[in-house]
Order: sequence, then structure tokens, then C-alpha cells
Amino acid sequence: STRVLEHVYGPGDQPRHGATDLFIVPGHAWHCVGALLTNFHLPKSTLVALVMAFAGTDTTRAAYDRAISDQLRFYSFGDAMFVHGAQVVAHGGAA
Repeated sequence: STRVLEHVYGPGDQPRHGATDLFIVPGHAWHCVGALLTNFHLPKSTLVALVMAFAGTDTTRAAYDRAISDQLRFYSFGDAMFVHGAQVVAHGGAA
């Protein structure tokens, strides 16, 4: 859903439609999504890259280190984390 929202409400004045091949990695300019609720994903996965793009590489690594030390569960049926990002400007509106 994060990829879809970023595709539909990405750069430009008009929302887009259709399929997306958006690959979110560190350095992505966020246009819509202001928070993530996500699991602790497998290391080196595209989902970890998305979280690192959102929260920052160092912050994500620190969160994963803490999750490991606290013996949290990873993968699809594991524990989740809420990550609040920087304020984004809604499409066509003010922050």
C-alpha cells in the first residue's frame, strides 16, 4: 500500500493511476506517506530498504538491533513497529 500511495500521489499536480513499478530505497523523496505500521522484515529484503528509505538507515539499524536484543519476533507473524516520518505536504493541500 505504501508503494501505491506514493505512486498515485507522487510528484506533479495530478494524481496518477494504473500499475506501478516504484521501488522505494533510501533517497526516495516522500510525497504522501507520513507514517508506517510494518513488521520487522528479513535482513537485506526490499521491505527493509523501504523502511530505511522512510526512517533512515541508522535509525532502522538501531531499531533492528533493539528488536533483536529484546527478542522480538520477525517476519509476517512477528512483532510490528510504528514509524512516524517527516511531515509531508498532501497532494494539492497545505502541510
